[in-house]
Amino acid sequence: MASLDHEKYLRRSFDVARRARGHGNHPFGAILVNAAGDVLLEVENGFSPDHDMTGHAERLLATQASKKIAANVLAGCTIYSSAEPCAMCAGAIYWVGIGRVVYGLSEQRLKALTGNHAENPTLDLPCRTVFAAGQRRVEVVGPLLEDEAAAIHFGAWHAGNE
Repeated sequence: MASLDHEKYLRRSFDVARRARGHGNHPFGAILVNAAGDVLLEVENGFSPDHDMTGHAERLLATQASKKIAANVLAGCTIYSSAEPCAMCAGAIYWVGIGRVVYGLSEQRLKALTGNHAENPTLDLPCRTVFAAGQRRVEVVGPLLEDEAAAIHFGAWHAGNE
């Protein structure tokens, strides 16, 4: 896979997460970048307004990508996510055939930030573990810029507890 500026694109996913929070959603965002460095999709968390517990940014992005982008292109793409994809999102990324994941905030650190929040009962299962169970390889880079990624969540889950 081509070498991309992971920090640049990851920070763009952070911007999408901030935008999601500004729109009243949970602070998660994801972008899809092709091998040439073109941003193909940007997706915010989609929990609100319908309280869709499966409306994670990465899962929504994977669904859109599978409908719009050829499998051979997706294999060379990278999904940049403000936080580590949960088991559901990792499964979606795997099934769609995206070749690389780069994430900011680890699932373990997210769990420490959110605690036992009813809207984010964090599944402490690393995406690497999910991908390792598959037959196709998915490269994983992360956590990266984790403190910046964590800052997006301050005040979002338990006011004053972060």
